[in-house]
Amino acid sequence: MATLLLELSLTRLFSVVFFYHFAFLAISLALFGFGAGGVFSYVIANRPGNLSAELGRLTFINSIAVVLLLWFILSRHGEMTLATLAVVYVASAVPFFFAGTVVSLAISEAIGRIDRAYLWDLMGAAAGCLLLVPFLDYFGGPNTVIAAGVIYGIAASIWFNRAGQAQLRASAVLVSLLLVTLMIVNGTNHIFDVQWAKGERLPEERLSKWNSFSRVGLTKVPQGYWDIRIDADAATGIPNIDWSKPLTEAQRADLLHRGAGLPYLLRPGAKTVIIGAGGGYDLARALGSGSKDVTGVEINPIIADDIMRGAMLKESFALYTRPEVRIFVEDGRSFIRSSREKYQVLQATLVDTWASTAAGAFALSENNLYTTEAFEDYLRHLTDDGVLAFSRWGFDPPRESLRVVSLGMEALHRLGENDAARHVIAVREQAQNLNGWGALDTLLISRKPFTEADLEHAAHMASEIGMEVLYLPGLGAQNPFGQLLTAGDPAAFLRDYQFDVTPVSDDRPFFFYTVQARDLWDYLRNANQSSADYKVNRAVPLLFGLMVLCLVATALVMVLPRLVLGSRLPKQKGILTFLVYFLCLGAGYILVQMALIQKFMLLLGQPTRALTVIVFSMLLASGAGSYCSRRLVAGMDGRLMGVLAGVAGLIALLAVGATPLVRVAATWPMVARVLVAVAAIAPAAFFMGMPFPCGLRRLEERHAPSLRWAWSLNAAASVMGSVVSVVLAIYLGLRATLLIGGAMYLVALLVIGVTGRKAR
Repeated sequence: MATLLLELSLTRLFSVVFFYHFAFLAISLALFGFGAGGVFSYVIANRPGNLSAELGRLTFINSIAVVLLLWFILSRHGEMTLATLAVVYVASAVPFFFAGTVVSLAISEAIGRIDRAYLWDLMGAAAGCLLLVPFLDYFGGPNTVIAAGVIYGIAASIWFNRAGQAQLRASAVLVSLLLVTLMIVNGTNHIFDVQWAKGERLPEERLSKWNSFSRVGLTKVPQGYWDIRIDADAATGIPNIDWSKPLTEAQRADLLHRGAGLPYLLRPGAKTVIIGAGGGYDLARALGSGSKDVTGVEINPIIADDIMRGAMLKESFALYTRPEVRIFVEDGRSFIRSSREKYQVLQATLVDTWASTAAGAFALSENNLYTTEAFEDYLRHLTDDGVLAFSRWGFDPPRESLRVVSLGMEALHRLGENDAARHVIAVREQAQNLNGWGALDTLLISRKPFTEADLEHAAHMASEIGMEVLYLPGLGAQNPFGQLLTAGDPAAFLRDYQFDVTPVSDDRPFFFYTVQARDLWDYLRNANQSSADYKVNRAVPLLFGLMVLCLVATALVMVLPRLVLGSRLPKQKGILTFLVYFLCLGAGYILVQMALIQKFMLLLGQPTRALTVIVFSMLLASGAGSYCSRRLVAGMDGRLMGVLAGVAGLIALLAVGATPLVRVAATWPMVARVLVAVAAIAPAAFFMGMPFPCGLRRLEERHAPSLRWAWSLNAAASVMGSVVSVVLAIYLGLRATLLIGGAMYLVALLVIGVTGRKAR
């Protein structure tokens, strides 16, 4: 429980203090530390004395190590260099090293009751996952890390009690109580809080609050307006407009005479839906154009409730509570899919928080907004004169904004509109930033072809405002926008284009990664490091570097026990080969789990809800499978092979059936959607809980000293699998990731067959 709570809360902390890319390291270092602790357990196991007392001391030390780690992370400031990252990685692995040592020893000690021991291990992990959301919501990121220390202290007191050491038990209880007191004091005095983030000191904040997928701070910028910052990085401003008075011409021009205001110049007074309402500028544009029916969808309840309808209600002149405005706190894609209304304008302006989900994955919390299926949903919810308005960063050559066009073209084609060149208008403002952070491109995609009047009006307004027209129907192939829209073979254009701007799907929802794999290293050497584009794409080489690190770590875990065990290396045939079985289980389980979190995110509406439902239900079902494994498998290789084949088959069914299931159930009530997700994954997860305890029992019969080695290999393979799962999802898709995860169980089946014959 404590370890999973610590692991997932560190993903949030890393996203704020460093960058969202580094949140993924929390999963990696947790599993790496766990594996290293398993190797170290060989040393502890050979020491004389009371094992329970030893485990109590290790867990007691860990309760203090967690608080020291929190202080260390929060005290980092200055530029985030590779050296800093390495030090953070090593320091953060320490609590997981102690936890891995304890769990490895405990599992080995309880091998005769492994089905029950593994059940409680998974139930504890499930409870840690379940606690994450309320703890982050109510206590915040730093206090959730301290809470993990509290639970470690409680665990230490249980071990000391089992060892009959009353004084040490009292000390562990006292430390837990002191840490609870620290949480209470820290909640008001902020002894442990984020002061430095991304190498810069945070400005004074009027309000700061955490939830399970963001830290939101409210600051006043030098220009005089209020700014909402998510994870001390992505920002959304609050317009300073008194809506009780008529707008002045200057105010109206400030709202509408820019790219994001163009849809309202074409469709004044439109019935509008805003995805990512944020501080409310797009809401203000719609109201400024005369709209009387404006729907805002904001995924973050801190922004919607605590700030816009709370602390900033007066300063925002009650923008979120105006009678013309309806606000829904929900994922934008899920809201659109379940809506029965049609709109004249559907707008999303720079909707990306650069905040990691608590799952620690590279995917952004809004990544499902930018897929072909999403654009098809949007277009279906437009009136015949309706317009999509998406604003993205513009570069030369274009990337994100050109990918928006390719998404629109594919979605229009699916809806029977095969002349996309008549449906798109593209404009650019802030062109002076083209070679810096990025210009601002706005793409308008209409449900039906733009009329001549629309085109004349758009051209006139762009000229009057001073925006550059990137594409207007009839202009021809003057730049990549026109070349793509008027290409006789768009697929060939996309294939030969310098960047990857092909349409992405729900199966590969990585909209923001536009650098071709073949050009990645060259891009990083020559790219403008101050651009928004570089900020996103640099995550990919980090991922590859991490994958290499994980491969090295796994190799070390495979080699080190040979040095530690010495003469106790197994002499029986097939034992070393059988250890590959545990590598397959570790990699397969994490591949399946991470792909399912992403697959069901659209159904469950929020990344945090997807994490909680998928991880909790998988762990609980796997624990039940572990408990039933002794009776159902009964130590028979044939039955175990049948279980492994069944797991692979059930995962294949999920790979094929998850997408249509999500499509059918997407509009159902949330309770029904959660039940559907649980029912879909529970059968596979139940049987996925059986192979590991069965394998440990099988190994114990043949060479008991190798049990902790097997545990370490399983954890190390999970490290590798967690990284590889993201690589596979980016380049092959989520369905392929699931199928490869299932294939790992087939390899494990093959190992059982081979080692069974060798044993005979």
